[in-house]
Amino acid sequence: MVIPILLVLASGLCHAVWNLFTKRSINKGVFLWTIMMIPSVLLLPVLIVELWKTPLSLGAYGLLLLSVLLQGVYSWLLSKTYELGDLSQIYPIMRGTSTLLVPLIGVIFLKESLSLFGWTGIILMIGGFFVLSGISVGHKQTANRQPQNLKPFALALLVGLCTTSYVFVDKLNLGNISPLALLEVTNIGFVAGLTPLVLRSKALKREWKTNRNTILLGAFLNPGSYLLFLFAMQQAPMAHISPLREIGTVFATFLGVMLLKEQQGLRRITTSIIIFCGILMIGVLG
Repeated sequence: MVIPILLVLASGLCHAVWNLFTKRSINKGVFLWTIMMIPSVLLLPVLIVELWKTPLSLGAYGLLLLSVLLQGVYSWLLSKTYELGDLSQIYPIMRGTSTLLVPLIGVIFLKESLSLFGWTGIILMIGGFFVLSGISVGHKQTANRQPQNLKPFALALLVGLCTTSYVFVDKLNLGNISPLALLEVTNIGFVAGLTPLVLRSKALKREWKTNRNTILLGAFLNPGSYLLFLFAMQQAPMAHISPLREIGTVFATFLGVMLLKEQQGLRRITTSIIIFCGILMIGVLG
């Protein structure tokens, strides 16, 4: 179980870093499209060769198509979410939704299991995610502040639902194709979802000129983070390792507070420590 845990922790760090790059970009949709287009072109031969040598059933192709559609919706929602919210506010919500639902799906549909410590860890994590979200309960707020909080919160929640859905579908897809080929399938869906936005924006040249270095690094970290997670899912039950990936929430919170100078730094960092305790309970005792 040590190797899958290390793979998932590395996946969480990579995921947090490329999300930091996205938040600092000029046009979020164009940046995301660019960092995904590069690996999509490089990995396309891998997918073609594998499908040519090992044809799949009609149902298996249907699952791959579903993964493409989910990734397309996910990429579009992700770009819109980063236009509105802080990294340290919306990232925990996006990741937290999956943390809650994926273990439940694993237990109910895949006959996986969680111990009492595992469930306690999930409760700690979800509580921490809610605090970090920026939504206040029982406090007076101005008329303008609450809508500003709720819109990125709602979009981030939808991103989390998409993440939950594609993780479950891709767990099934791994029974039919290799992690590398599946990564290319998800890349294609991601790029397709943002292509109309990129064509309308006409901002590709400006984004590349301004953020070329982070685009190149993000093109490695983005698919790399999910590839590490796919390899981990091949070696361990989804309900046990998927919550561990949410350590990216801690990384992203520190990056947002320290590098982007986002507000509520002490509160968010403290809550991240609580989340990390929940992660440890799931990973070690779950």
